[in-house]
Amino acid sequence: MKKYLFITLISITIFSTVTISCSDDFVDRPIEYSIDSENYFNSKSDYDNALIAAYDLLQTTYLNALLGEIASDNTLAGGESQSDTPGFQQIDDMIHTPVNSNLKNLWDWMFAGVQRANYILEFKDKTDFQGKNQVIGEARFLRAYYHFELVKWFGGIPLKGDARFSSGDEKIIPRSSVSEVYASIEADLIFASQNLSATAAQKGRATKGAALALLGKAYLYQNKYAQAATTFESLIGTSSYSLVSDYNTIFENAGENGLESVFEVQYTDVEGAGFGCLQCSEGNVAVGFSGPRNYSGDLFTSGFSFNVPTQKVVNAFEAGDRREAVAILDIEAWATATGATFGKGYEHTGFFNRKYIPRKRSANAQGDLNLTNPNNYRAIRYADVLLMAAEAYNRGGIDDTKARGYLNQVRRRAFGDLNHDISSSGAALTDFILAERRLELVGEGHRFFDLVRTGKAAQEITGFTVNKNELFPIPIEEIQFANGNWQQNPGY
Repeated sequence: MKKYLFITLISITIFSTVTISCSDDFVDRPIEYSIDSENYFNSKSDYDNALIAAYDLLQTTYLNALLGEIASDNTLAGGESQSDTPGFQQIDDMIHTPVNSNLKNLWDWMFAGVQRANYILEFKDKTDFQGKNQVIGEARFLRAYYHFELVKWFGGIPLKGDARFSSGDEKIIPRSSVSEVYASIEADLIFASQNLSATAAQKGRATKGAALALLGKAYLYQNKYAQAATTFESLIGTSSYSLVSDYNTIFENAGENGLESVFEVQYTDVEGAGFGCLQCSEGNVAVGFSGPRNYSGDLFTSGFSFNVPTQKVVNAFEAGDRREAVAILDIEAWATATGATFGKGYEHTGFFNRKYIPRKRSANAQGDLNLTNPNNYRAIRYADVLLMAAEAYNRGGIDDTKARGYLNQVRRRAFGDLNHDISSSGAALTDFILAERRLELVGEGHRFFDLVRTGKAAQEITGFTVNKNELFPIPIEEIQFANGNWQQNPGY
């Protein structure tokens, strides 16, 4: 198979375990101690295995990308009916509350990633070995990645430094401020960018470029435009990445881990999975959720018809923009052209997110095929970096010429000519850059957060309430566990 970073769970027991053989004589009783969390990390392989476990939670970010689209004006929740996955429907309608199982999953899974990264960092000084800074750099990158997801969804979260959370911490460790969380993210990514290799030993592992890209993004989300521009420029200047000529190839198997991939979450379909443990799936669950219902025909396979694009986003594409046919599957036109058949789900718009819907599968695919799709998630693409750099240069009032240059690189690939270059400056250029982000990245989970951080969510998202829906509620269970130590986000 094409997957290179084999993400397999390893059993790292948090609590000490002792096995005592049966005997009547206490003095002579032999005792066998199994490896536990406190006597682990005695060799490089121990650190490597723990690092694989920290990577494993990246696969659960399928939910983040899926909900990032559904929460925005790009897509509707869809599904089989109005009651199909109520958490999705509530987020789509902006009526979600602290009682939402999908938000609870997102919170739990991202904190599990933090916990696994912190496990390594808690014992970072225990054993020395060659290449240790690379391992620590990857662990800090992963912690920053999970922290970034948490802070953009929920705002301030509890931090415990280089240590694992223990039962009862929720009652004594307060939620840190948003700025404190970002300070931790920045520190982790600065270390990672200074210590990670420019090339990954295995595809799917964090690199210097990935750390710089995420660091620049963290700066941009805080409106630290000068720092963001400098960081993105240092990445662009490495010439390690480039735009591929054919936009369509990015989202097919041949385009995975390519020249445009800055950081990519790896998936595979050779291990089975079930609804009882979605976080256990080694496949991209979002892909099956987004596929056409009861589909029969060429190229694609069936799914659950969630995350259906709106007519509004389809209309946003200009004539001649070659990205539209790659991003949006017009199922009626496709069926007419190919003879395919399909069923209509709830909120059927006639469109599907073509980037991430199920393709025909190999004979090796295992388990529920809706839960084990092998499509990698392109978490950070070079085009995204160019557009973020353009935004930083423009919104920071630093250099509109550079901003236009990076924007037009993306547009030239989209249209295949120089006739659609943008020549505007100032606020008008800002609008073009943000509009381009929507079209370039549609279906990839970024739209909601772009609207929030630029103050445009209320005017674009039906039902969005200012000073409330910028953040999602802390799950009610967490508030209850904290027993008054954590305050709920405003409006919930």
